[in-house]
Amino acid sequence: MVRSSLSTLEARIEQADELKAVLKRELRSGDWVLVTTKNSTYSICVLGDDQYVVSGGWFDRHGVSPKEISITGCTWGGTAIKEDIVAARGLFLEFGNHVITTRIQHVRVIPREQQPVI
Repeated sequence: MVRSSLSTLEARIEQADELKAVLKRELRSGDWVLVTTKNSTYSICVLGDDQYVVSGGWFDRHGVSPKEISITGCTWGGTAIKEDIVAARGLFLEFGNHVITTRIQHVRVIPREQQPVI
């Protein structure tokens, strides 16, 4: 039994090293991250200091968009969480209010300098 748990943990560590993830440290204030999950789409604007403004998905359905919130990280569907990332394809995004998305299918980052001026 312990061997099985260890093998699963080792597999997650190996997977984490190979993830094509959006790292929190690579984002700057004003950047946007668009996350498409199995059931929803989320628009995430980076504020800084691990704070984001989020719209879409659960937040729209509960009438609280846009919502300023932290992002806890991403999980593989269990309790192991990778806290240094905002999103990665195949994982589940967890927000600071403990809302967990369905599996992430697509992630796109729009850096602030590439956004159109309105």
